[in-house]
Parts: sequence; C-alpha cells; structure tokens
Amino acid sequence: FQLQASGGGLVQPGGSMRLSCAASGSALDYYAIGWFRQAPGKEREWVSCISRSSDGSTSYADSVKGRFTISRDNAKNTVDLQMNRLKPEDTAVYFCAAGPVCYSDYVAFNSRGQGTLVTVSS
Repeated sequence: FQLQASGGGLVQPGGSMRLSCAASGSALDYYAIGWFRQAPGKEREWVSCISRSSDGSTSYADSVKGRFTISRDNAKNTVDLQMNRLKPEDTAVYFCAAGPVCYSDYVAFNSRGQGTLVTVSS
C-alpha cells in the first residue's frame, strides 16, 4: 500500500510542527510505523518508531528524544510526529515507512512513501 508523509514546511528555530503519515488501502494500526529523515548531503537516519496498536511502544533517536512525540490517530488512519523545540539541524526530508515490527533500517520496511520537507530557519 501507499504511504504519504505531509505537514512539512518552513518553521523558525524553537518552533513546532506536526507531520502526518497516511495510508491508502490499509489500516495503519496493524503496522509498526517508522519515521526517518535525510538532510541535504547526509545519509538517511532513523528518527522514531511506534509498534503496532496491540503493543504501542515507542522509541526515539537520542537527537530528538524529549522534543518529538510519535502517536497514532486511528480515526484518521494516520501516525503523527509532533516536533517541538525545532533546531536548524532538524532540517531534512522526513519519510514514513510501515512494517510488521520497528526496524532501524528504512529499506527493511515493507511500505515506504514520498517524504515531506521540513526547513528550520530564521
């Protein structure tokens, strides 16, 4: 099934932004959803993951822990990434991916989609 990340844009340092990962053709609560990002000139890195709804455990990269929160909105069939206290180094294209469990490797997920650009700048 197809995944689409949305909600990116331009935000000032210290600001907040909420990204959403939506799916067409499948219910996301049956899948673990991971968020990844890729900054210009850098490799893609893992940001956060939430396990299937039956488990619901979450995990975060050290660089975002305490600032980012991953959550499910089952009514909307989305997994959201609330990003607070944003820093210029958070600037990247953010991607979401779905799979049976959380992986640290983007390509291990079964379904991946288009990303959304987040720019943190004054």
